[in-house]
Amino acid sequence: MRMRRRLGAVLAAAALTMGIGAVVAPAAHAAPGCWTNDGGIKWYCNNVSGAPVYGTIGNNHLYPDPTKVVGHMYSNPSWFYCKLDGQDWVGGPHPTRWLMTVADNGKLGFMKDTAIYSETDPVRNC
Repeated sequence: MRMRRRLGAVLAAAALTMGIGAVVAPAAHAAPGCWTNDGGIKWYCNNVSGAPVYGTIGNNHLYPDPTKVVGHMYSNPSWFYCKLDGQDWVGGPHPTRWLMTVADNGKLGFMKDTAIYSETDPVRNC
């Protein structure tokens, strides 16, 4: 009887220890970067499927318009021409970064950096 209690106590302690170990969060790792297969003309990045692609302000293709959705990107990964920093706030690790692309409907526009899982630093500047 005494042996069963000791064995029960040991098993309970082991289960508690394993349970605590399972609660500890894993260390954060940086996302893999975007990549190119054609010398940097198109950059491929993993992204949120169905993310909106925003148009531009006026005829200037270097200013994204965060109020005008021109299409969506359902493919993943998707390709991008270039990145643009210093624009409207989008949040995330690059709070003012947008990436120029073509939506699935063929419209030129920009996707917010927050809709892209890959690290976008390798993408060339617009």
